[in-house]
Amino acid sequence: MVGTRNLIVRSLALRHAIKNTVRPLLTNTNLHSRISKSSLFAATLASSSYSSHLSLHHSRSLSSASASPGLILVNSAEEFNKILTKIQDDSLHAIFYFTAVWCGPCRFISPIVGELSKKYPNVATYKIDIDQEAIQDTLSRLQITSVPTLHFFQNGKKTDELIGADVARLNHITEKLFKKD
Repeated sequence: MVGTRNLIVRSLALRHAIKNTVRPLLTNTNLHSRISKSSLFAATLASSSYSSHLSLHHSRSLSSASASPGLILVNSAEEFNKILTKIQDDSLHAIFYFTAVWCGPCRFISPIVGELSKKYPNVATYKIDIDQEAIQDTLSRLQITSVPTLHFFQNGKKTDELIGADVARLNHITEKLFKKD
C-alpha cells in the first residue's frame, strides 16, 4: 500500500514537472511534430525506478550546460572535427550528446547520459550545446534538427542515433554497443 502511494505521488510530481517544462516547447508546431509523446512517456516509465535510486540533491542537475563528471564539453567546430577525426582514425567508441540548456527533455536525460559515461569508461562521451555560435555550421552539416540527439560510434564508425529522451532505447543501444568489451 505504501509503495503504491509513493508511486502515485512520484507520478503526479513527474507529470506536473513535465507539464510545466515541456508544454511551453510544444506550442511551436514544428517542434511539436518532432517530439514523440510516446517516447517521452516511455522514458518517464523506464526511468522512474532508475531515478528513484539517484539522489536528487547530488545527481540530478537541471542545468544542461554544466558537464557531469565523465562528459567532455565540445565548444567549437574545430574541436569537434579534431575529436571526430581521432575517433575515426583510432577506431574508438564514443557518444556525441547534442543538447540545449532550454530543452526540457535534455534536462530529463542529461543525468542518465552522465551515469552512462561512468558505467562505460572506455566510451568517451562528448556534450555539445547546440546554441553555441562556433558550432552552428557543424550542426547543419550533421543535420541536427532536434535535441536531445545522441550519435553512437563503435570502433570509429557511427552505428546508431537516438533523437529524443527515450531512456529505454538509450539503455538498449549502449548495452548492445558497449557491453563490456
